Amino acid sequence: MIYTITFNPSLDYVVTLSQLQVGAINRNQAEEIFPGGKGINVSWILQNLGVPTRILGFKAGFTGDEIQRLVEDRGIPCSLLPVESGFSRINVKIRAEEETALNGKGPEVTPAHLDRLWQQLEALAEGDFLVLSGSGPSGCAPSLYGDIAGKMHQRNIPCVVDATGKLLAGALSAHPFLVKPNGEELEDLLGRKLPDDKALIQGARELQERGARNVLISLGGDGALLVDETGKVHRHQAPKGTMVNTVGAGDSMVAGFLAGYLRNKDYGEALHWGICAGSATAFTMHLAEKEAIEQLVKGN
Repeated sequence: MIYTITFNPSLDYVVTLSQLQVGAINRNQAEEIFPGGKGINVSWILQNLGVPTRILGFKAGFTGDEIQRLVEDRGIPCSLLPVESGFSRINVKIRAEEETALNGKGPEVTPAHLDRLWQQLEALAEGDFLVLSGSGPSGCAPSLYGDIAGKMHQRNIPCVVDATGKLLAGALSAHPFLVKPNGEELEDLLGRKLPDDKALIQGARELQERGARNVLISLGGDGALLVDETGKVHRHQAPKGTMVNTVGAGDSMVAGFLAGYLRNKDYGEALHWGICAGSATAFTMHLAEKEAIEQLVKGN
């Protein structure tokens, strides 16, 4: 079972316009509502690929209830813990000449709420994976992901961290199974430009020196680069296609990587599935279906 934690899930209200005019009334050409949040996206793709998964995290108010309903209607087991005040975020995604996002803040998660999450995590056992992705709850300590990953490491439960800044930096010493910064996030973490593959590989090795086992760097239309725990470098170009969506592509890469890894425990195969899952989502208006991912896997 692959568990995912989404500390700050959302309802994503996605609208399509021919042109966004600031300061004027805009009429939508199309609109859709999806459950959002990086962990939810990972579980959505895992479910599409037939990998057992469960969503953990927090919900609040009527928006939180709707997030849970939409996820469960998809057939994904979901154990979001209720927060008594506030409401889960509504994120507005505007697709016009460029993509624009207005992301909400979300409810305040207290130490008492986190204690309940720790109790949920006691159910994980060897053979399970845990994915920590996205932002932490409002006001969380920078050590939060590191604290969770450290406990999982002590119990031989591989942990994936897809986060940025202090949350990612604080988790490295807990020896996460996988971290997945994009190129810009890796530059921000290391405080310098990484202009080519050689520099990216060196940056990945520095994260390994700080504790990460495998470092997967997503590079958008330029594909992805993996430095695995044996030191081997894997480079994969992105499949050709028309990009229509960037939301969830990185999360799809994480899900595809895990699904591919679980097939034969082969890192090259894992990267192949990861880049194909991420690309399949980029080529569609929402998260990719199984058939679209498998078509890219077979054709690339």
